[in-house]
Amino acid sequence: MMAVKVDDKREFRQLYAPGLEPAIVEVPEMTFLMVDGTGDPNTSPAFQAAVEALYAASYGLKFAIKRAPSGIDHVVMPLEGLWHVPGETGYPENGADAWSWTLMIKQPDEVTQELAAEAIHDAAVRKPLPAATRLRLERFEEGRAAQILYVGPFDAEPPTIERLMDFIRAQGHAPTGRHHEIYLSDPSRTAPEKLKTIIRHPIH
Repeated sequence: MMAVKVDDKREFRQLYAPGLEPAIVEVPEMTFLMVDGTGDPNTSPAFQAAVEALYAASYGLKFAIKRAPSGIDHVVMPLEGLWHVPGETGYPENGADAWSWTLMIKQPDEVTQELAAEAIHDAAVRKPLPAATRLRLERFEEGRAAQILYVGPFDAEPPTIERLMDFIRAQGHAPTGRHHEIYLSDPSRTAPEKLKTIIRHPIH
C-alpha cells in the first residue's frame, strides 16, 4: 500500500508561505522537537551540532511514522529558531555571543513521546550525535504574531525586521516574547542573496 504524502507547509500555508508584505497571523499550538543553546550561530559548534541532531531525529520520526499502519509519509518541516537575550523583548540586538536560542522542527501529531524518545536515542548513537540527548518533544503555542518573508543574507535582515516592527506598531500592537525565524532555504545549497527566511514576532 502506497504511503499517503502529507506536507504541513501546505496544510498551514498561511504560516509557512507568507508574502513580502507584513501580515498578522494566528499560530496554533503545534508539536516540535526542540533544543536550547547559547552563543553566536556563525561560530558556535553547539549550534551546528544542534541542527544536525534535530534533522537526524526528525528524519527518524518520518520513517517511523511511514512504517506504521497509517502509512503516512510526512515531509520533514524546515528548521525554526527562537532568539532572545535573557531579560529583553524583541529582536536581540546585542552581540551574538549573548544570544540564547531554541532551535526546533515541527512534528506531525502522530509523533508521541515514546516515538520521539526512540528517535532521539537512535540519533544519539548512530553517528554519534551527542547533542541529540538534549532534544525534547514539546507543544508550543505562539498565538497572535506578525510575520513577513525576507529574501537575502542573514546579516542583512535588520531593515526588514524594523519594517515588521513598524507594521506591528502601526496596527496598534506591541512585540512580545521571542524573535522567531523559519529557514525555508538550505544555506549550504543556496546563494546568500536567494535565502528565504520567514521573520515572525509574537504580538499583544
